Amino acid sequence: MIEALIALVFGLLIGSFLNVCIHRWPRNRSVVKPRSHCVRCRKIIAWYDNIPLLSYLILGGKCRYCGAKISWRYPLVEFMTGLLFFYFVRAHGLTPLAAKMCLFSAIVTALIFSDMEKRILPDEFTKGGIVLGLIFSLFVPVPDITAQAMFWMAGGELTGWKQSLAESAVGAFLPALFLWGGGWLYFKVRHREGLGFGDVKLIAMVGSFLGLRGALLTLILGSVAGSIIGYGYIKLTGKDPAEYELPFGTFLGFAALITGIAGAQLLPM
Repeated sequence: MIEALIALVFGLLIGSFLNVCIHRWPRNRSVVKPRSHCVRCRKIIAWYDNIPLLSYLILGGKCRYCGAKISWRYPLVEFMTGLLFFYFVRAHGLTPLAAKMCLFSAIVTALIFSDMEKRILPDEFTKGGIVLGLIFSLFVPVPDITAQAMFWMAGGELTGWKQSLAESAVGAFLPALFLWGGGWLYFKVRHREGLGFGDVKLIAMVGSFLGLRGALLTLILGSVAGSIIGYGYIKLTGKDPAEYELPFGTFLGFAALITGIAGAQLLPM
């Protein structure tokens, strides 16, 4: 239990940094300089006003200097990241698997809110996440057998880290190709973009961590949720379906978290 509580605190700190990335990377700004500051009055935020969750509550969600409102996204990202870290360490202990899933959940959380706010999925998270997923596959087996089956049908065999790396690569490539193909077909039929390439890179990142079946389940859950919730939102707000840009990456992100948490039950080996 103590390890999970430490992970919770660490997750809160990581969530604070993710907020900087969510705000700056879609705007092509450095996450190193300048220091954190109020976006209205430009005053530097002191360390005691930058404590995850606590500072937001003490300040009443407002800037100490100018009184500008602080977005609810800041404490929500911190809390969500901390809770996910707590869960994965609680479930898996201090293991490489827990570290992998904590990293995965942090990347996905950042992508969810980046897409929700700016309709942008930064390459630092998507492409960088693909690389990290492939690297982690060398140490933590990817829960899939698709690549192994493909090699077996071709008369070959994979074992150990080679199998895990192959599962990660197949999980990244095939769902991304499928999603890209669907977007290409939509463009040819409707003559307008229906899917951003960021979504393709996001699902490739998910596949590199969770394998082909995890990525496909994410696609199914995200598509169903996006269709139902997106349609409901459009009807309630009276927006034009032809013009409104649905944050599909946000739905994929939440679906990826569900798959990461419950995938073993939803997709038994």
